[in-house]
Amino acid sequence: MKVEEHFGKVYKWILKEIKERPLVFQQVDPPELKAEEISKIAKIAEEAGLAAFAVGGSVGAQGELLDNTIKILKENSELPVILFPGNIATLSRYADAIYYMYMMNSDDPYWISGAQIAASMPVKKMQLEVIPTAYVIVEPGRAAGWIGKARVIPRNIPYLAAVTALGAQYMGAHLVILESGGGAAEPAPAEMIKATKELIDIPLVVAGGVRKEEYAERCTKAGADILHVGTAIE
Repeated sequence: MKVEEHFGKVYKWILKEIKERPLVFQQVDPPELKAEEISKIAKIAEEAGLAAFAVGGSVGAQGELLDNTIKILKENSELPVILFPGNIATLSRYADAIYYMYMMNSDDPYWISGAQIAASMPVKKMQLEVIPTAYVIVEPGRAAGWIGKARVIPRNIPYLAAVTALGAQYMGAHLVILESGGGAAEPAPAEMIKATKELIDIPLVVAGGVRKEEYAERCTKAGADILHVGTAIE
């Protein structure tokens, strides 16, 4: 049996689409948005040519609030919804897939394997498509780095991010996220993105700090397959 036969629908779609162009995913954090704002973002994102929604990110993104957010997105858009969990409660049966993340550079075993073990049965029962995802925190890291007790990758040492991502690929990751943290001034440096992409064969996502068009262009030229944008479109 080929490895590709184990890939889910959303991941296969990602692999197909990134062969043609870099993708932009709209990040949606439910606690920060009202229902009418979510509806508006869904319509704007699709009209603007964005490819998917990455929903979650904060501790409050869970339960009925999370379910309702995804329902509103789906009512106003045909784009797939991928869960971007900030904790094990960021689960919803209404999503199309989930980044099943482990923080590669955390000093806390909980974020490397503990949370993943705790979430495994709920994810199975919800029949969510799982995308094994390595989460690599880049300086400054912001809240994601602080909560995850990350040993953040210094911006001036691109090689560290690259070998961390390669290690993740060899451990079975299907996707790598270089995360500078929500509200970061800039995304991961172009040199870091380039060094990482040269070493890995799986999709590379850049998140955090992609707040200007020039930053987005810099990231995609360096090799990013997918960008997460948040406040940029909001």
